Amino acid sequence: METEYAIVARHASKIYELRGKNKNEQGQKFYALKDLNFAIEKGEVVGVLGTNGSGKSTISIILAGICDPDEGEITVNGTQALIAINTGLNQQLTGMENIELKGALLGLSKRRINEIKAGVIEFAEIGDFLYQPVKTYSSGMKSRLGFSINLCLNPDIMIVDEALSVGDKGFAAKCLNKMKELRDEGKTIVFISHNLSQVRDFCDSAMWIEGGMLREYGDIDEVCNDYAEYVDYYNGLKKKEKDAERDRKFAKRIIKNSKRTFGDKFFSAIRTR
Repeated sequence: METEYAIVARHASKIYELRGKNKNEQGQKFYALKDLNFAIEKGEVVGVLGTNGSGKSTISIILAGICDPDEGEITVNGTQALIAINTGLNQQLTGMENIELKGALLGLSKRRINEIKAGVIEFAEIGDFLYQPVKTYSSGMKSRLGFSINLCLNPDIMIVDEALSVGDKGFAAKCLNKMKELRDEGKTIVFISHNLSQVRDFCDSAMWIEGGMLREYGDIDEVCNDYAEYVDYYNGLKKKEKDAERDRKFAKRIIKNSKRTFGDKFFSAIRTR
């Protein structure tokens, strides 16, 4: 049987422009993501790892269809939803109005929107705050609302970007248990997190993005072990060494003719699939 893929990336890159020091100065362009190639099978749960600024949030909004790559292509086969703090929420509207707006933008019937409302009320557990403006919510309540809305939309592909990193542990555990149910039902899930133990427990495979580039993709334990080794190495550096490491990574992302300056034992024998 031919393998069915939920997501396929072919030489996908995203380019951003840094602001200049003054209004008339053109900023440098750099790769937020550079030349990504990977394929995620339908029903697969992939953990995405990477240090701060590596490009994890950029890949989440591309996979969710919020923006497109500037080079190459990413094909998504199925409906997708991004679950991230504040994403897709209108701060001026109430929680209930956000549900109605989301449903209307997707062209859902009033009956379907009412079903989603009932599901959100049951799962989010934020009570009368559903009728208050989202701008008054704590980050934890925003996470509850955003997760619950997208969960009730029942997408084929869920992109979860650090949505379990805020709020109380009880709700995070509830979300993780629900996602395990969805995983067992055959949903495709891209799980972006700094929490290695959650990634190991929940995901089938892992993807490590560093400096905007795909460093490793494959076996969950191998990728997590390699990433953990790099994090330990990085955390053990002195401040000047960390700054130099960060600068070397960024130099590789600037769009200009420059020498390859970043590469060490951690990336010399990376396995990709």
